[in-house]
Amino acid sequence: MGLGIGEILLIVFGVLLIFGGKKLPALGKAMGESINQFKKGMNEPDSPKTEDKKIEEK
Repeated sequence: MGLGIGEILLIVFGVLLIFGGKKLPALGKAMGESINQFKKGMNEPDSPKTEDKKIEEK
């Protein structure tokens, strides 16, 4: 149940139609940065929320 060559080409063609060729590099960069931030956030230890800090300060 994986994606074949035809399905991948259809998706790429649809993305090109929607976003255009000029916006694709910026879109790819933004997605890459988002994925990196997500991975970085998953690897960080749990830290107290800022709301908890505000309650403790009062």
